[in-house]
Amino acid sequence: MDQQPFLVTFYGVRGSIPSPMVGQDVRQKIVEVLEQASPANLKDAASREAFVDGLPEHLKSCYGGNSSCVHLHVGGHHLIFDGGSGLRVLGNHLLEQEFGKGQGEAHLFLSHTHWDHIMGIPFFVPFYRKGNQFKIYGSHPHLEKRLLGQQHFDYFPVSFDSCQADIDIVPLADQKEIVLGDVRITWHEMNHPGRCFGYRVEYRGKSFIYATDSEYKDLGDENLKPTIDFFKDADLLVFDSQYTFIEGIEKEDWGHSSMFIGVDIAVEAKVKKIAFYHHEPTYSDFKLVNVFEQTKKYLKAIDTDSPLEMILSQEGLTLDMLKG
Repeated sequence: MDQQPFLVTFYGVRGSIPSPMVGQDVRQKIVEVLEQASPANLKDAASREAFVDGLPEHLKSCYGGNSSCVHLHVGGHHLIFDGGSGLRVLGNHLLEQEFGKGQGEAHLFLSHTHWDHIMGIPFFVPFYRKGNQFKIYGSHPHLEKRLLGQQHFDYFPVSFDSCQADIDIVPLADQKEIVLGDVRITWHEMNHPGRCFGYRVEYRGKSFIYATDSEYKDLGDENLKPTIDFFKDADLLVFDSQYTFIEGIEKEDWGHSSMFIGVDIAVEAKVKKIAFYHHEPTYSDFKLVNVFEQTKKYLKAIDTDSPLEMILSQEGLTLDMLKG
């Protein structure tokens, strides 16, 4: 059997609430770009294109304002992790494929049911196309009731029952894994108010972990060992890093972490690449990049020769897991 793609695409990377850029954010980027430009950069279309291409990512683009949603195309299957507002954008892309003809099949795994992780579900158009097939997985009790409640008429004009697709809600409480052909999905409880679950996807020797909304305490404590084991040797770890290190201390028991803690855990677990995720909604792209640069220095300080690769999760970014 031919090896199928293993692609990871980010559709929502912000935490707690969607946070689109506003005019002041755009203005700040324009000013910064103009300060870097020279007459040679602007003389013709080709030079302008080259100048823009060479700009840092936070100036020529943005990291994104939608809340949590990551899509995997792996082993011939569509896997979706969380249904935040980014799910709406993903749905529009899927409509351009077999889902637009009512012939799509996908699996949606929910980390938990806080609003920023399910608010995109009412706007996910493939749910309203007859013939599409979906399974929604979660470990929380009364999962169907929670999803139905979000679309109660008091809160939304279209009920969940209006969905024309075939939607099966699958509780995970009594299962240990889901196997889809050559794809294996397992899960592990994280540390977050109301309970939250991380997921590990394995396919043809490669492993992806989605671990949002979690707080890590006592890093040397034996209680953290199951989490380190769950992360062990992951090729890509999507990691909640909503706060700075100091904010993480100040906001104890809020259920989120920081880039510094992510580095500590990734190094301990021998993770190959970490994608910092669930960005604080009040942070500008400039703030995110500033914290990220500090994190690079931190990694170098604690382990000069560490092979760990670090990235900031960005809406629209696609990573090919089979190409390293």
